[in-house]
Amino acid sequence: MFQWLANYRRKKLTSVPFPPDWEEIVKCNVAHYCMLEDAERAHLRALIQVFIAEKDWKGCGGLTLTDEIRVTISAQACLLLLNLPHNYYQNVESIIVYPSTVVPPQRKLGFFETALAPVEDAHPIIGQAFYQGPIIIIWDAALHGGRHPESGHNVVYHEFAHKLDMLDGAADGTPPLRDRAEYRDWVQTCSREYLRLRHDAEHGKKSFLNAYGAINEAEFFAVATEQFFDQPHLMIKHALDLYQVLQEYYRQDPAQRLGRNNCAAESTV
Repeated sequence: MFQWLANYRRKKLTSVPFPPDWEEIVKCNVAHYCMLEDAERAHLRALIQVFIAEKDWKGCGGLTLTDEIRVTISAQACLLLLNLPHNYYQNVESIIVYPSTVVPPQRKLGFFETALAPVEDAHPIIGQAFYQGPIIIIWDAALHGGRHPESGHNVVYHEFAHKLDMLDGAADGTPPLRDRAEYRDWVQTCSREYLRLRHDAEHGKKSFLNAYGAINEAEFFAVATEQFFDQPHLMIKHALDLYQVLQEYYRQDPAQRLGRNNCAAESTV
């Protein structure tokens, strides 16, 4: 019954034409949008409409939320869902947006908790995903990442990849997959590349992947997702197997579309 109501509400949301102002925002702020085919862009627009309506958006640190902020972040988050079976990130209820890099308050121990080690000091972040909580996104980082995929860093992809990872109840670098064969290929390939990145990081060797991915398997998946979408040719050059398992999971081929501008083709018609 609840799912029927949700589907009915979503159908109503997507029956309304996508606002022209939103279309201009996506074209300007999300470089991948114009690389998509017509049907893919239409699907992404529908995902954006539902995603914006269903999430609780909060501006913090003096930030006033605008359509540009909501649409830009939503477009990047929903790009990951484009060909995945999904329920619009059902484990994300709230998205908290700060204007720039923020230092979150230091976590306090619960009443029944005992500190077995010093509580880690708070440090500056540009994004954060909580297992049973919100996502924090820094607006200036989200805007830069959307406009400049060549940088290979995208905080929205990173944090929402964490939420995909958490859908099976664990942040372990392995999101829910389709079958045993996909799990086998995933574990074999991702374990090998994660250990290679850890070895490179420990020995001060520069890798094709951001060394932040060497922290643990969850960060490896999030970092690999960023590069899969934004620097696919670099990943193919250095770790073709890793590109292929991510391609199988996301059911997308960013390397094939990178550099296209279908929006420009539309404007000349």
